[in-house]
Amino acid sequence: MSTITSRLAAAPISWGVCEVPGWGYQLEADRVLSEMTALGITATEFGPAGFLPEQATERAEVLKRHNLQAIGGFFPVILHDAAKNPLQAVSAELDAYQAAGASIMVLAAETGVAGYDQRHELDAEGWNRFGRNLDAIVKAAADRGIQAVVHPHVGTMIETTSDVNRVLNDTAANLCLDTGHLLIGGTDPGQLVRDYASRIGHTHLKDVRKAVTERVQNGEISYTDGVKTGMYVPLGQGDVGIAGIVRDLLAAGYGGWFTMEQDTILESEPADDGPVRDVRQSVAFLRELEAGLAT
Repeated sequence: MSTITSRLAAAPISWGVCEVPGWGYQLEADRVLSEMTALGITATEFGPAGFLPEQATERAEVLKRHNLQAIGGFFPVILHDAAKNPLQAVSAELDAYQAAGASIMVLAAETGVAGYDQRHELDAEGWNRFGRNLDAIVKAAADRGIQAVVHPHVGTMIETTSDVNRVLNDTAANLCLDTGHLLIGGTDPGQLVRDYASRIGHTHLKDVRKAVTERVQNGEISYTDGVKTGMYVPLGQGDVGIAGIVRDLLAAGYGGWFTMEQDTILESEPADDGPVRDVRQSVAFLRELEAGLAT
């Protein structure tokens, strides 16, 4: 088995398919999945609700038809609200995961506000409730053979380095290493790998232009406007240091997926290749990196 390409996966967000209302033009699943397969990709995350069928067996059948393995994916859930029971929402989704043979649930700690351009702070009681709910979900997923990981993400309850440290120090949950969102939130993803490789359960490999991320960090532009401005670029063309991060993950014995994610917003249906052009470049970068590691 190869070190990278046998564990290479895609995510629909790289085609502009997103759960945020009004995000942009949403491509049909058949086009997105067909383009994944044409690139030689053999696994994908599910994408947002509505992209694939809600019914578990139908969802599995769609992926099977495109010769794609389901690896799970991004699942927003509110963990801090005393009036909500997150286990109820997660349990239904785990049914679909089991039916499709998926093994990773990527939890995004929703704020309760649509989109990723604002968030609020929790008090001590809120954080305690958050941690209890998170640990309960991790256990419930593990009981079904699924690993639930926390996705540090701009505009969610886990965004900053302080938030990431709360997860690492106060809960049993592992992290989804999202190299772009970590950097935007103020965490060096490379240093996180060096310090906490054993707590990395999944990856979202993103590359970003640091000059644009700094404008998002200082509030000059919103996250959404950062995406529109071209904050995300194909792997190896930004300032994250993807090659070093992948090497360090492999050296630490990371055995999970390398999921390419490049947040994209489409104004309309592409008249040309569209988003697949950038994904193709990211695939080529990782294959070239793998070839270099083999020599």
